[in-house]
Amino acid sequence: MKLRPCFAALAAAALLTVPALAQTAPPAAITVTGEATVSAAPDLAQIDGGVSSDAKTAREASDANNAAMGKILLALKGAGIAENDFQTSRLSLQPQYAPNRAGPSPVVGYRASNRVTVRSREPNKLANVIDTLVGAGANDIGGIAFTVSNASKLLDGAREQAIADARRKAETYAKAAGVTLGAPINISEEGVPGPAPFRKNVAAMATSPTPVSPGEETLQVTVSVSWAIKQNGQ
Repeated sequence: MKLRPCFAALAAAALLTVPALAQTAPPAAITVTGEATVSAAPDLAQIDGGVSSDAKTAREASDANNAAMGKILLALKGAGIAENDFQTSRLSLQPQYAPNRAGPSPVVGYRASNRVTVRSREPNKLANVIDTLVGAGANDIGGIAFTVSNASKLLDGAREQAIADARRKAETYAKAAGVTLGAPINISEEGVPGPAPFRKNVAAMATSPTPVSPGEETLQVTVSVSWAIKQNGQ
């Protein structure tokens, strides 16, 4: 009999928690994505160039590679490229093995490689940078990328269009479902993809001027928007 007040208290507490749980339930909503794009000419360009040197010993390969890269760096400076616009991006020294299917392959030499990343603040002149690299002895060119430095600012107009696109879709769904859209309750933006790399055959570069066209970069923004559904009487 002494337990009855406890049961009564627990029952009262349970009844009190029902409205609280109901209040935490998420509101009815319609969630859609909106997309928009904007095109802009890139104002930055980047390219990787390097040289590989083979020799019998690690020291010989390293010395030959250092001398070859020294010529490339001097050529870049001579072309008027600022020193803070190029930097070493990869340096390696690897043993080279003879093919041997019967057992362990013996080391027959070494290969030293050095790569430099060059940034051009004038994308239309990137062809001159490539020709400078190849002319100075670079035998590994690739990874061209064009970039729009103020992409986020340029996307502001596209963001407004993406919201409008999302609203159009949400209104279509609301009409089909026989409900009315309320205020937006959540807006999130997906990440903007980076520039795609472009590669060109080195052999073709060495025999003719390098044709490079920056063109335009297409910037895309995608937003996810949730709209509340208006209840009757609201």
